[in-house]
Amino acid sequence: MAEFLSSIIPNIMSKPGLLWKAFVETIQMLVIAAPISFLLGLILGVAVVASKPNGVLRNKWIYLLVGKVIDLFRSIPFILLAIIMLDLSRLIVGTATGVKGAIIPLLFGTVPFFARQVETAMAEVPPGLIEAAESMGCGPWDILWRVYLKESIPGIVRGGTITLVSLIGFTAMAGAIGAGGLGNFAISYGMRSQMDVAYVVILIILIMVSLLQAIGNRAAKKTTH
Repeated sequence: MAEFLSSIIPNIMSKPGLLWKAFVETIQMLVIAAPISFLLGLILGVAVVASKPNGVLRNKWIYLLVGKVIDLFRSIPFILLAIIMLDLSRLIVGTATGVKGAIIPLLFGTVPFFARQVETAMAEVPPGLIEAAESMGCGPWDILWRVYLKESIPGIVRGGTITLVSLIGFTAMAGAIGAGGLGNFAISYGMRSQMDVAYVVILIILIMVSLLQAIGNRAAKKTTH
């Protein structure tokens, strides 16, 4: 088996330790960036929905400010965003390379994306439910927690799945600026005509995305009522 693999992916078989290290670095970036992105994105998404003109905590200044900030960072291609965040990464975490250096660009790329996913999910809550909660004397925070968030859980789960898939793509792109991980591994060796390295990395990423998508779809079905 080893001889067969060496014949079709010789460059991978000659450096299995480096491939494993790159895979672990990608997982580390996901494990660190995903929870923070979900928390901050959820807060921003709820803030947009609550402060909109017909929201339960309507405030046009918060609505405009948060909305514009989200749109600003969503409009910048991630690879450019990662480049302009190099100095900020050095300031906050002390480095712009490796797993630590990738976290700040990943957050700035993912948080606005997930915030819009949360906003979209919450916008699908039927207005009748909001009106019913108001008629029963529920306050703004009760409506946000017991109606908006509770009823939009399936949509938020689906949005979280999409965000995780995008985050995997971001980690690969971050490899272009020395962030480590599978993207950096593929770029470092694939560009030296070692195309089997690039093919194997693509296959690994496809498997990761497929697994996350399957888990996300199952979770969304279980939370749908």
